[in-house]
Amino acid sequence: MNQGRIWCVVKPTVGLPLFLGGVAVISLLVHYSVLSHTTWIAKFWGG
Repeated sequence: MNQGRIWCVVKPTVGLPLFLGGVAVISLLVHYSVLSHTTWIAKFWGG
């Protein structure tokens, strides 16, 4: 692991949930943005 020293500053029990939570929030924001700002998604899912 190239960035192993980060765990000397941030505990893994705090850092990993924050990191994974951040990834989940960004993913949800991107999906919401795509679904709400395009018109072709509903047509694509509708067939």
